[in-house]
Amino acid sequence: MSRLGPRLLESLFLLGAAASLATAQPATPVSQDAVHEVAAQLRCVVCQNLSVADSPSEMASQMRAIIRERLTAGERPAEVRQYFVDRYGEWILLSPPRRGFNLLVWFFPLAAVVVGLATVTLLVRRWTHRRDVRPPPVDVDPAMSERIRRELESGS
Repeated sequence: MSRLGPRLLESLFLLGAAASLATAQPATPVSQDAVHEVAAQLRCVVCQNLSVADSPSEMASQMRAIIRERLTAGERPAEVRQYFVDRYGEWILLSPPRRGFNLLVWFFPLAAVVVGLATVTLLVRRWTHRRDVRPPPVDVDPAMSERIRRELESGS
């Protein structure tokens, strides 16, 4: 009986391992375009101003390999992006999600352009209206006018 127990357990273990391998999803080939599409949405942690797809760093190369592995394992691109967000935070995304505090990133440039255009419009209106407005003529005392005329004639 003591010999039968370990063999039975070993057989059950092998049977379980074979069953899990049989139910595992087969690896699906992943195109370079699919990897590039996901990598283009992620920021390189070394370069920081380049996407993982465009970065020549070794870290970006490793990240592309992880993307390929995860896509090959059957994960969707959104799940792969979420893996990197969970690991590095939302900072890793080149295009932050449009929700919460990140809305400022999306709407601030638009608001700045609108405010800039409004400011330029107001300044142009002020400049054009200043040219049209002439000061009223000043009444000059006849004695002062005669003095100015005499000084101009004597100076020439």
